[in-house]
Amino acid sequence: METGTHAYDEDPRNATVKIYVNGAIVPRSEAVVSVFDSGFLLGDGVWEGLRLHNGTLAFINAHLARLYEGAKAIDLDIGMAPAALHETILETCRANNMDSGVHIRLVVSRGLKRTPYQSPKANVGPATIVIIPEWKTADPSVLENGISLFTVHIHRGPSDVQDPSWNSLSKLNCIAACIQANKAGADEALMLDPQGFVATCNSTHFFIVRGNEVWTSTGLYCLRGITRANVLMLADHAGLVARETTFPLTQVYSADEAFVTGTFGGLTPVATVDGRIIGTGQRGPITERLQGAYKDLIARECPPQTVAI
Repeated sequence: METGTHAYDEDPRNATVKIYVNGAIVPRSEAVVSVFDSGFLLGDGVWEGLRLHNGTLAFINAHLARLYEGAKAIDLDIGMAPAALHETILETCRANNMDSGVHIRLVVSRGLKRTPYQSPKANVGPATIVIIPEWKTADPSVLENGISLFTVHIHRGPSDVQDPSWNSLSKLNCIAACIQANKAGADEALMLDPQGFVATCNSTHFFIVRGNEVWTSTGLYCLRGITRANVLMLADHAGLVARETTFPLTQVYSADEAFVTGTFGGLTPVATVDGRIIGTGQRGPITERLQGAYKDLIARECPPQTVAI
């Protein structure tokens, strides 16, 4: 069972969910890819996490723009136009009679290789596309009570090492950070940039609240977060000062509130960082206010439909 920002209650329907694999929608037990697939062999590919609410994929245009931008950066031809991929995701959800409370993992790898080897010249055939929809929603107790973070020694790297804006399948940097945080008894890792300033978490984006100001990192060393961008917009609309800036851990420990953002959980409070209680250690008023604003934004983005998806 997952903890922290990805904690959820198991849903028995997921045992028989149907999954899209390269043009076919098949039962979970039959959803497989080859051992010669680039994603399996090398983590060579890109992915997105999506939410289905009221039959609509939330912020789908932004998600697909990020997916295709990352794919182009690594010279990966997805082989399907964004509109067609959008419809394929909805088709997969329809095959499962899904409407709301659904989290989707969209994975695109470079496809099959004729032999295990790094170079794309060893690839044969088109990209591999997998769509995994699951009934899954964030644990409400975590959204209220928050999570713990631990600052790890593994930093986010610059773009000349591996561009952190790629939502790539190669996640070992973040996985290693997550392991260190878990071994320290925390839910998630807080990662620094190469200069030692706060960058991001291993699977979410990090914010602090100081007075009426909401701070997050410059964004140079983290994924171009879609929920992150929405929260910055909502904070500005709420009359708060929303800042993308550099700041050290000292200003984290003394913050009034802290929270993280991500597609799955939306906004999740942070109760402690490195054993320091943040603010009162409870969900703060600005975090709660922004949670409500984000919920309203989702409702506007994905209004109830009068016809099936």
